[in-house]
Amino acid sequence: MVAKDLEKLVAKFEQHAAAQTEAIMRGDAKAANKHAKESIAAFNRLRTHGDVGRDALATLFTHPRMDVRTAAAALLLRHRTAEAKAVLEEAAKGKGLIPFEAQEALKRWEEGTWALDPA
Repeated sequence: MVAKDLEKLVAKFEQHAAAQTEAIMRGDAKAANKHAKESIAAFNRLRTHGDVGRDALATLFTHPRMDVRTAAAALLLRHRTAEAKAVLEEAAKGKGLIPFEAQEALKRWEEGTWALDPA
């Protein structure tokens, strides 16, 4: 049963991370914020399952959408450092919103100020 719950939470995170980007691109800040809250809520519920929940979210590291991959990677830097950094470094090579977000996540990590999923 837990595996199904984790899959649903990962799907919810994926859906809202993508919808947030689409809302930003439309200039709809209200919708973007709503989707951001929903994706963070899904992550917080995954965290209640400990590292099993974090590992479930890490399945999105290979998602076809860069925004979904980078959203998951930014949250999992502490838990899956090498893999998350690789996802973010690849995304950071581009131009635009998602590469900028990836660059910022990496910068905060290197500075030691990253705190999206404290131990």
